[in-house]
Amino acid sequence: MRFSIRLAYLFLYNLLQFCGHTWVFANMTARFFSFGGDALADTFYSVGVVMSLCQLMSVLELFHIADGIEKGELLPRFVQVMERNFVLFVVIISQEEIQSKSVVCIQFYLWNTLDLLRYPHGLLALISTPSFNMLWVRHTLWILVYPLSVLAEGVTIYQALPYFQSLRTFSFQVVWPVSLYVHFPYVLLAYLPVLGAGACVTVWQLLGERRQQLENWNKKAKRK
Repeated sequence: MRFSIRLAYLFLYNLLQFCGHTWVFANMTARFFSFGGDALADTFYSVGVVMSLCQLMSVLELFHIADGIEKGELLPRFVQVMERNFVLFVVIISQEEIQSKSVVCIQFYLWNTLDLLRYPHGLLALISTPSFNMLWVRHTLWILVYPLSVLAEGVTIYQALPYFQSLRTFSFQVVWPVSLYVHFPYVLLAYLPVLGAGACVTVWQLLGERRQQLENWNKKAKRK
């Protein structure tokens, strides 16, 4: 019974994420073919709510892995979830001016591409054994897409710096124990190398996971 509840929960979670990201991807694509380059400016206004809900839900995956109800490496998943939510909620949502930038559309496309590789595989893995082709696609295409998504996150942060500078969003004065003014653009600049380092660690971890998954598949195939 416990296994059935776990299976139903994970299936529902992956299904909701798959539907959400499919809707965002399809909406963005349809708008691009309908309005061309003009659709880039209002990408956030058309899909931002659903995208935000999907990213908030992704925090649950950290508890899934930590609690053992889902297999996976906690560190790379933690890095991916936190960096996405930081860029979306702290940078994009807090600065209305950045929401109309083309890089936001590119960012959403890359995020959704990664998730549309992952959640269908997760769904199939819950009910049957995925084919080798699907396993290979799931653990290979991200090698190109993930670094591009991190690069887009860095560009988004860089383009948002002037707005944080002029509006002083999230900048504040600390008066105790010493008087100190925290200038948030400096925090963002310091975050950029952290973002790059986190991406390197994630790529290294996921390459190891890819190698292990493909080796396990080959071992199962030899037994048969």
